[in-house]
Amino acid sequence: MSSATEFSGRKVLITGGAGGIGSNLTRSLADRGAEIVVLDDLSASHAWNIPVDPAVTFIKGSILDDQAVRQAFSFKPDFVFHLAALFANQNSIEHPEDDLMVNGLGTLRILQYAQITDVERVVYASSGCSIYGADAPLPLTEGFISDQLSTPYQITKMLGELYSNFFNNHYGLSIVKTRFFNSFGPGEAPGRYRNVIPNFIAWAMQGQPLPITGTGEETRDWTYVVDIVEGLLSAATVKGIDGESINLAAGKETRVIDMAKLVNEITGNEAGIEFLPRRNWDNHSRLLGSIEKAGDLLGYTPKTAFEPGLRDTVKWFDRNWDKILATTDIAVS
Repeated sequence: MSSATEFSGRKVLITGGAGGIGSNLTRSLADRGAEIVVLDDLSASHAWNIPVDPAVTFIKGSILDDQAVRQAFSFKPDFVFHLAALFANQNSIEHPEDDLMVNGLGTLRILQYAQITDVERVVYASSGCSIYGADAPLPLTEGFISDQLSTPYQITKMLGELYSNFFNNHYGLSIVKTRFFNSFGPGEAPGRYRNVIPNFIAWAMQGQPLPITGTGEETRDWTYVVDIVEGLLSAATVKGIDGESINLAAGKETRVIDMAKLVNEITGNEAGIEFLPRRNWDNHSRLLGSIEKAGDLLGYTPKTAFEPGLRDTVKWFDRNWDKILATTDIAVS
């Protein structure tokens, strides 16, 4: 894993730095003495989520906005964490052209500027929940990918990996592709196209039943955001891993119904659970990522179990509830 001194005095650009993973990454880098520029258009996040720190500069802008991207790279970053994306599956189905522009062209532009400005390394945020397809054997290992994908989001996450390969192979740009599995934790606000856990917590805190699309027996590899951040920091600094794809997961399965029951228990929600038909693109009945490669290459070991991580997340909601209600579209289900 990366040491506390490796980012001291270094310059870091984080696209999507106002989101759940990005805000935690920003805070961790500031604590390690880095200078950080956050580039985010706040289309799926909030300015109040960006850590207030003299080491952090915020640029409001899209990765499709050439002026904003040029301004961000004028900072001459040593490292780029490219987290910005149009998220996620349902959003991409409803807005496939936006998905292609942001996740395709936006990623291409970030890589172009990184290559031109001699960035030391780019860490690309890919998705282990996306690119493996529905029929991959479990646990999901980095050597297995599928071209039978179910949503535009999955396709464009794959596209980002392919562009990363091109820039690594053709230009020698140092890139590591990290594949996230079901990130959750403090810093991720709810919203129409957000992840299930923040939405479930928000609904439970309002006394609403939690809607499970499926049987509830489905499993996910929920990974605490601080563990993902530690993996990202190592992916930026470990030598000899150019071009690698690396899962960042918990390496454990949790049933959706168990997650929902625990959310209700922690929040004191007595409205229970309701079952809805499974969405037609949701063909993963189980998700489990292998973290063997991450352990070997990065020294990655998840440290936070699911239940304490979920309790910490609910505490974050309690502290920020007024801001969440004022700035999200999740007030009612």
